[in-house]
Amino acid sequence: MSLPENTTVLIVGAGPAGLTAALSLAHHGCYDFVIVDAAVKGQNTSRAMTIHSATVEALASIDAADGLLSQAIKGKSMRITSRSSEIFDAKFFPLKKHSAHPYALYIPQIVTELVLEQKLQSLGVVGMKQSEKNSRITDVAFEDGQVIRARYIIGADGARSIVKLHINLTCPILDNDVMTQMVVADVTFEPEPVGPLILEGHLIGTVFSGNFFMVIPLGNHFNAELTRDGKPATKSIFRIACGIHGEAPHAPPKEYIQHLIDTYGPACMTSDSSLNPTPVKVDQLIWSSRFRTHSAIADRTFAPHIHSPFGGQEAVAKYIQTSAGNPNVDDTILRETADARHARALEIIGYSKTLLKLASFTYDSYAWWMPCSGGFIRDLILRILSRFDFVQSKVAWGLSGLGRR
Repeated sequence: MSLPENTTVLIVGAGPAGLTAALSLAHHGCYDFVIVDAAVKGQNTSRAMTIHSATVEALASIDAADGLLSQAIKGKSMRITSRSSEIFDAKFFPLKKHSAHPYALYIPQIVTELVLEQKLQSLGVVGMKQSEKNSRITDVAFEDGQVIRARYIIGADGARSIVKLHINLTCPILDNDVMTQMVVADVTFEPEPVGPLILEGHLIGTVFSGNFFMVIPLGNHFNAELTRDGKPATKSIFRIACGIHGEAPHAPPKEYIQHLIDTYGPACMTSDSSLNPTPVKVDQLIWSSRFRTHSAIADRTFAPHIHSPFGGQEAVAKYIQTSAGNPNVDDTILRETADARHARALEIIGYSKTLLKLASFTYDSYAWWMPCSGGFIRDLILRILSRFDFVQSKVAWGLSGLGRR
């Protein structure tokens, strides 16, 4: 497919951010845009899993939420647990006072992208172009020699953005001092685990020994999409994520994932008979990867990027001005939006870092004469606070992003 020589908007990146930007442009009557991506269509993995209320509202405002709502699991709560019991349950239903979407959507990123692509196609937008990109302010040159001249570029190509690199937009990495990496995987079990700590419709976060282990039971909702390039899965799929202190393999093998589950996961998911009367083992490893829990924010736009098991990736840079010497173009609204969203981005990063810090408390005693630990105190306080509905509502409000719209 040949690319046009000129376009008003060039969108670099055909992930959820880039596709949503295209849908927003189309919703507001702008069809003069081109979407490019380095990845071949259909080769993306499941990656991100959760869409919070504020994002659902934003998608609904451009008539792009219905497809996701029809396919996603509507999350009822986020539960913090020990390996054997519940500590705190942040229920989402109180959000109905503030939003028409009082839930989190649990849906693999690959499905999200398929749904948004189908929505674009229904609006008459077709033709995603696979290519490596190399942008220079107004002229964007591709590896195959084609060049597009664009008035605006929307850099939706992630933390290692080529767009930001070539317009000298610095995006300093803010490393975490706890849980520097997370391992994520989609797995099935034999036999399938059962128990109150792994109910479908809930995101379960288990805290143990200074680490955080997350589970999202997916049932059979996404088996076809998640296993289309491999051995078909007929059993329920579980998305898991676990903090790593140090370096993790790029694509962790089945044995590595089993070790993490046995060491940090809920007891009902382990193969350890001393913890689980009915031991279970990983049967099929559908997909696995790792990511760093660092965060970054651009110095001249509102572009935050944070990898965290708690989310926080919803405020993505949508506008990078690349207008070339047209004095009649007034981009004040873009600069004002950037300034406002920059502050929100810092809030999101700070919130996610705080949650990571709390999750990393250990159960080691402070000293021989003080037989208590940060983890013990955290769990005790959370168990007490969980009895108060207004505290649960406040936590759900923070997770939802509704206060940062």
